[in-house]
Amino acid sequence: MYRALLLAGVAAAVVTGAAPAADQPNILWLTCEDMSANLGCWGDTYATTPHIDRLASQSVRYTNAFATNPICSPTRSCLITGVYATSLGTQSLRSRFPIPESITGFPAYLRRAGYYTTNNVKTDYNTSREPDIIRESWDECSAKAHWRNRKPGQPFFAVFNSMLTHQGPTTVLPYEQFQKQVQSQLTPAERHDPARAPLPPYYPDTPITRRTIARYYDCITAMDKQVGRLLEELETAGLADDTIVFFYSDHGAGMPRHKRLVLDSGLHVPLLVRFPEKYRHLAPAGPGQTLDRLVSFVDFAPTVLSLAGLPIPSYMQGVPFLGTEAGEPRQYVFGARDRVDEAYDLTRSIRDARYLYVRNYMPHVSYNQPEGYSDQAEVRQEITRLAREGKLNAVQMAYAGPGKAIEELYDTQADPHQIVNLADSAAHQEIIERLRSAQRQWRVETRDLGFLPEYEMARRSAGSSPYEMARQGEAYPQQRIVAAAELVGRRDAVLEQAALLKDADAAVCYWAIVGLRAAGDHSDATVERIAAATKDPSASVRIEAAGTMAALGDRPAVRLLAEELRGTEPHAVIHAARTLQLLGEKSRPALETMKAVARKAQREQGDVALYLGFALDPVINALTGGPQP
Repeated sequence: MYRALLLAGVAAAVVTGAAPAADQPNILWLTCEDMSANLGCWGDTYATTPHIDRLASQSVRYTNAFATNPICSPTRSCLITGVYATSLGTQSLRSRFPIPESITGFPAYLRRAGYYTTNNVKTDYNTSREPDIIRESWDECSAKAHWRNRKPGQPFFAVFNSMLTHQGPTTVLPYEQFQKQVQSQLTPAERHDPARAPLPPYYPDTPITRRTIARYYDCITAMDKQVGRLLEELETAGLADDTIVFFYSDHGAGMPRHKRLVLDSGLHVPLLVRFPEKYRHLAPAGPGQTLDRLVSFVDFAPTVLSLAGLPIPSYMQGVPFLGTEAGEPRQYVFGARDRVDEAYDLTRSIRDARYLYVRNYMPHVSYNQPEGYSDQAEVRQEITRLAREGKLNAVQMAYAGPGKAIEELYDTQADPHQIVNLADSAAHQEIIERLRSAQRQWRVETRDLGFLPEYEMARRSAGSSPYEMARQGEAYPQQRIVAAAELVGRRDAVLEQAALLKDADAAVCYWAIVGLRAAGDHSDATVERIAAATKDPSASVRIEAAGTMAALGDRPAVRLLAEELRGTEPHAVIHAARTLQLLGEKSRPALETMKAVARKAQREQGDVALYLGFALDPVINALTGGPQP
């Protein structure tokens, strides 16, 4: 009943266009991309960030703020809606799944209540309903969007997003282009000396690694200048005393072992909130003070509505940490990693104030698996080469090796880099079981959709949305599907997984094959059942089964993958392309098909064409002696 009343209240505010109260604050979000807490105000002596450091001296500094995903678009899907991407079905990069019309961007509620809302400029909300969200949320959404265009006296909510710290400038762009576009903005004294670059233990000490770290810090300094200019604009306009300012990044650094991983290096972000004297009563601490309260990105949308004194839609899953509706501090924050571009993985994390638990559902896949975009970075190429040559130590190989642990547990206080896995420690079993249990409860309560292959999610949610499908009928028997996924990595589960190959639910069969492949079970009976699964009605099952058979040297299975590659369903086509890529030399029987599909992709635009190029070009080049990444 409470949820229905709350929604009715929001709907009434929308219909009436309720005027804002006279004491409603302006709210300014200054955001940047792909940056961990590498700032002077976080104790990083290598960083040069005078403007953000000054802002920190005037702000409340949150030391335990976390993104929900270690990549941009699922994170932004969560930020704009206040709903986990894993609940919406938008957990994979560049998703085009719809979300319900009843869920919109939180700035729409501010706008309808009288706020002037602007976004400069990135959206990337990861859903086919992005145009609707933009239209409903923003008075202005462009590279010129600015609070200055509002009506006299009208409160504003404004977002300015800096791309300077994105993975592109920090690692992927050719070094000469980085120098021209970014480093040229810095004085010689502001440029970072690679010889002094702080090396975490999971990186090899090479000139390329040091130069990349220095380059990353140069990008941060250039971004710091942007922040300084915007804060100066606010001050010059006489608005600083009326504006609450947030500063944060969208997830961890765009460096190897940061972005794309659900460790602190991928999810922990800096968060500052500055309260002017007028709104100091809303602040949980004084200027320059720190709070260790756990904060998740899913909390941001309801927090802004709470600061504005507006009702919070009941579909939002976060806990406001500021304002009139601020809730009790959360005990846990949760993270998720799913498909990124053409690279498949599924990992879930849970963290309390001290311990981080990670469950890897594809342990046979490297953290450093090939990725077309990331592999353009010389530091990625360096790490991959050194791993191949056996020149990395055990800590570095935990990232760069052929697989990863099924479970990971870290004491983040004693081990800030998360390099000592305590999952097998007898002294920590009570902790790991508590975190496992809480993670299971979160998956159930939020209807985590990541355990459905995207092909299956599209098929089962046709005519609706994944969010609605997961909450209606029997289309998503989550408990049974997740139970099959939980068997992955368990050596004693082979017989049970083989039996699940005959399950009526395609997602259960899919996870049974993943588990058998991860276990390396090549018994005749198992292989026979996997071979039969190559004829399954579900493309997800067929492709995973064919990939397993092809890895065992079965050439007809490679031809089956080639047939899937010529299909029209985008999720199946990308899955087939990636499977062929990882087969390497064994994919040769499909070479001509791969060439034809790659040529077609080069003539097309869009994410599917891009991902097909990322997957197919490297294996084609390897098989034909062409250019190597």
